[in-house]
Amino acid sequence: MPGRYADVNGIKIHYDLVGTGHPVVLIHGFGSKMGSFMAQVPTLSKHFKVIILDNRGAGKSDRPDQPYTMEMYADDIYGLLKVLNINKAHLVGLSLGGMIALNFTLKYPHIVSKLVLINTLPKLPDNFSPEAYIQSRIDGLHLMKTDPEKSFWESTMFGFHHEFRRKMEKNRDEKFYGLWSVRDIIEYYKTDPPTPQDIRNSAHSLTTHDTYDKLGEIKHQTLLLTASHDRLVPKEKMLEIHDRMPNSKIVIIKKAGHESPKEKATEVNAEIIDFLTT
Repeated sequence: MPGRYADVNGIKIHYDLVGTGHPVVLIHGFGSKMGSFMAQVPTLSKHFKVIILDNRGAGKSDRPDQPYTMEMYADDIYGLLKVLNINKAHLVGLSLGGMIALNFTLKYPHIVSKLVLINTLPKLPDNFSPEAYIQSRIDGLHLMKTDPEKSFWESTMFGFHHEFRRKMEKNRDEKFYGLWSVRDIIEYYKTDPPTPQDIRNSAHSLTTHDTYDKLGEIKHQTLLLTASHDRLVPKEKMLEIHDRMPNSKIVIIKKAGHESPKEKATEVNAEIIDFLTT
């Protein structure tokens, strides 16, 4: 995906702007990049000025070799909005992006209009093992380099509902919702992938994420989109957020996994647009 660059906090952040209207920042997940919103940008940009970016350590943004924190990610987005002269924006965060959005909102509440959190966590489980997680992601990275197609299909076991997975297997060249195909995603994974050190630096940020006891401080209108069959972030975690955020609304996307923004693109996009425009 083509883009532009901004000097932010001593590094270059790769970003792009699509559409006009009230600004909406899309924040991607772990080991991903701004192209992960391939099923959202074409639709949302008909209603909003969509800002997509590669987080530090991802895609075409700079990858400083140091442990990252949630505060760094939040400050990068703040710096980018300052460069763009944007004083108010909606935030949409997926997975790690949702964690970043929570931390951003707590630090810069005056900048956030509305908040959309998709398949994310208020904090990491107490039994979370950073090293085990890092190694599993590095193993997946090696497989992606040697056999991208096999890597993709293995990832679908956790990312997609089994019914949708069967549809993809039967129609590998179909443009689902007219937006993306299996081939598109495999090519996306192959382009500008993270390095093992990028994964390690990014994973450190997870250990700095704990907003659980501060969720009640967030008074913004918030839409929580959780997937019924998310094996990575069970919907119970999103229900915890809902219970603690006073102005939150939760919607369960049925027959969907962690990749619900892709496999249920029409439904997810409609929920986001309706929430942000009313």
